[in-house]
Amino acid sequence: MTKLKLGPLADDRPVKLSVELPAAVHRDLILYADALAAETGQQPVPPEKLVVPMLVRFMATDRAFAKARRAQGN
Repeated sequence: MTKLKLGPLADDRPVKLSVELPAAVHRDLILYADALAAETGQQPVPPEKLVVPMLVRFMATDRAFAKARRAQGN
């Protein structure tokens, strides 16, 4: 199995955010949760628990975003 970009998920207090996802994205999140569980030995998490770590990882590796963030002084 290939190494997934996400590792074990930390238990963190959630902030409520409502979004609408295409059904295909939701199905892929479920498949990703299953693959992550198999890789980490944890139980599969609900798909909504994957969104935050995925966004954090995406933003952390986006060079243009990092450059813009530094330019704003954040």
